[in-house]
Order: sequence, then structure tokens, then C-alpha cells
Amino acid sequence: MSSQDLQAYRASLLHFLADPAFSDQSHDWHEDGLLIVADGKVQAAGDYASLHATLPPGTVVHDYSGKLLMPGFIDTHLHYPQTDMIASPAEGLLPWLETYTFPVESKFGDPVHGAGVAEFFLDELLRCGTTTAMVYCSVHPQSVDAFFTASERRGLRMVAGKVMMDRNCPDFLRDTAESSARDTEALIQRWHNHGRSLYAITPRFAPTSTEEQLHLAGELARAYPDTFIQTHVSENEAECAWVRELFPKSRSYIDVYDSYGMMRPRAMYGHCIWFDERDRRRMAETQSAAAICPTSNLFLGSGLFDFELADKAGVPLSLATDVGGGTSFSMLQTMNEAYKVARLGGSYLPALRMFYLATLGAARAMRLEGTIGNFAAGAEADFIVVDPQATPLLQRRTGRVESLEELLFALALLGDDRAIAATYSAGRRVHVRSPS
Repeated sequence: MSSQDLQAYRASLLHFLADPAFSDQSHDWHEDGLLIVADGKVQAAGDYASLHATLPPGTVVHDYSGKLLMPGFIDTHLHYPQTDMIASPAEGLLPWLETYTFPVESKFGDPVHGAGVAEFFLDELLRCGTTTAMVYCSVHPQSVDAFFTASERRGLRMVAGKVMMDRNCPDFLRDTAESSARDTEALIQRWHNHGRSLYAITPRFAPTSTEEQLHLAGELARAYPDTFIQTHVSENEAECAWVRELFPKSRSYIDVYDSYGMMRPRAMYGHCIWFDERDRRRMAETQSAAAICPTSNLFLGSGLFDFELADKAGVPLSLATDVGGGTSFSMLQTMNEAYKVARLGGSYLPALRMFYLATLGAARAMRLEGTIGNFAAGAEADFIVVDPQATPLLQRRTGRVESLEELLFALALLGDDRAIAATYSAGRRVHVRSPS
């Protein structure tokens, strides 16, 4: 391969091989590392002194010395139509939906409006170092077209889907069981595996779907087994009580989805707070994954995710911002809140584990290991350049760290979008931090 075909990047280098909670050989760390990329994919990652000698003469090495290269963050649950209502006050989840969410989402039947929000939303993700996300669109098929058109223009690996919602919502946002299934199937055929786009079958949450709609969503999940499923479950105690009234035959909230065939690999359930032992066991049995959303859970007062019990059951885990209930697009800020949620629940979440959950852990939860999430040879070259000196406080604190764990902990607790110096997708730079 000629030097023109290769791109090389020098910096400290970190990526994960396993979950630090369960493996002593969880990560690959090179204080002076080199990442080699060709045709949008990782060719090699390792020690600079060893790999530099393998480069063809004339290969340009992009020098990010003093910074940290790692895989791009993966956000497994957020809502692009809610971008413009982030940080809206309400007394809880259900009044927040009625007062802010539904009116804002009503505008997404207009493809021009959807396109404008999608562009801003993707700019924010890339500015925060997020290269893949599982995204809820609105009930309008046009919102999905607008989102994927924008993400494909940037060459991004994104998962998204049209919300399915045929009851307990305003008439202006209501579809029908039949129309939602028809629209979803058409969108799957148009976008799933088109470029780097992947489709998610997306019932909003059980209370806004009739049994007929959930049945048809389950049929689509069986007909298209390599698609994703995304929805909400057990976020809020009032919501859980409502589900018990609407689905009295179901043992639990998650059992509603299970009864319609929607628990399987590539199913991502947002929140998963108010679970019992059987719920967690069923998640593990079906390899359905939890998207942990600490900033929105704290913002809406929904509750604290139990990391210890989830790990004991073997539930696949990932971290998510849940914008706009979540209060930041930054996965670093999300780690900050996840750490505090774990402590309040009696658990301890090391920084290594938090960065794992935001990269390889999320890729595994999505069944995309080998495609994204680390620097394995052949993986898509989605990566970020993290600056430990991005702010005066970070510079002062990271100048005194004595271990990788301390460095990552400082980034998670003190970092935000300013710590992302550059973002690359499929080997192409898609964001560079503006000079302050």
C-alpha cells in the first residue's frame, strides 16, 4: 500500500478489549502510540516506535502528541426532535412530555425544519466526540429522511427510527397501527444498511402504543432480524403505574415488550431503573441491552440505575445522554453523572469502566463489535482526539495525575465538549475545535 493510501496519527492511544469490571486485560494503552488508517478503516494501532517503522516512506504522520486518541463515543439513546427543548422545566416525565415534547415534535412534518434541526444536532454530537448514536426521530417519516440525509452527507454510522405512537398522545402526533407499520417497513427498506445508516423499529413507549401497534412492531422485528429495536422502559414510577393499568395481564413493564417479541439482540431499552430480578434476568437471557441515562434520570427525578444488580444479572450495558430530557450532548458530562448515580446507589464506577461503556461496551450492546467501538484491525476508523489541557482546570489537574485511571477520571469529571480537539468519522475529520 502506498503512502498516499495511508493516514497515521501519533498520540497517546487507548482502546478497549473487554469490560474492565470482568477482565484484568481490558484495554490497550500506549503512552506514545500510533493509529494507522486506510480507506476509512483501522489498519493497525499500537506503540509508535514499533509501528512507525512499518509505514511506507513518505507517509504523513499527523502529530497529536500530548493528546489522547480513542474510539469515538457511542450514545445509545437520544431524541433529535427534542434538541430545541433541552433544559425545559417540568415537575416530572409525563407533564414534561405534554408541555414541551409533543408540541416541539409536531413541527417535524416539515422536512425543511427537520433538516435544520438534524444539522445542528449532528454538529453538537461531533463537537462532543460522539460518532455513533441511536436516535429517536418524530412520528413523521419525513423526520427520518431528514436525519439520515444529513448523517449520510457526513459519512456517519448512525441508527435511527420513526416513533410509533397511536394512542395517549395529541391527535397531531398520532399515527395508526397500520400506518406506523407500513411507514416503518418503507423506511427500513429505504435506509437500513444504506451507506452507514441502520434502522431502529421505534415504539415510543408502551403507554403510547395500542396492543395492535406493538404486535405489528414485533412482527417487523421478526421479519427484519438485523434491524434494531429502541424504546423506553421503567423510567419513572408514575409511568410504571400507568403501564400496569394499561396492560394488566403483563407481569411487568418489560414483559409487555417481551410478549410481543421485542426482546432480542439489537434491542436497546432506555432507562431500566424500576426493574426486579426477573426483569434483569430476562434482559440477559435475550441479550436485550440497557441504555443508562443518568443526566435525564436526575433531571426528571426518575430514579437511580442499579449498576451492581445489572452486572450481577449479566445485562448488556451502555451509556446515553437522552437529550432532551438529558441536559448535555457530552458523553464526558454523562460519565460525570453516571459516577454520582453509582455512588448514590452504593456502587463504584471506575473511569476505565465509564470509557468502556461509552465505546466498546456500547458497540457490544448494539452487536456492532468489530464494526465500531475499538481499534481492532478492520474496524471503521471513527475516533476522537481528547485534549487533557483543554481548560485551565483540566490542565492543572491532569498535570498531576499518576495513572491512566486518574487521567480518565479527571476527563470524565471535569471534561466537556471543550476537551474534544477533533473528531474523525471513517478516517475523515468531521470536527475540529475552534480556537478559544
